[in-house]
Amino acid sequence: MVNQTITVKNKSGLHARPAVEFSKLAAKCKSNITVFFQEKRINPKSVLMIMAAAITCGSAITVECSGETEEEDLKILIEAIESGLGE
Repeated sequence: MVNQTITVKNKSGLHARPAVEFSKLAAKCKSNITVFFQEKRINPKSVLMIMAAAITCGSAITVECSGETEEEDLKILIEAIESGLGE
């Protein structure tokens, strides 16, 4: 299991468009992925769960991956968040 904490940089946080992009990336990953935000455990393969978490700009989230491709998956997801998820 590997994890990394990152700060969300999108001005509107993880609203609809970035949530969809993040969810698409997570769905392609082979490992089990959990995002931790405040007291919430979020399945990032679900757009609705990401949006319901109300993750705003400047929020610290922890992305955790476990499985065969955990290190590669974590790297992909962290890079996507750092790049702004298409915004």
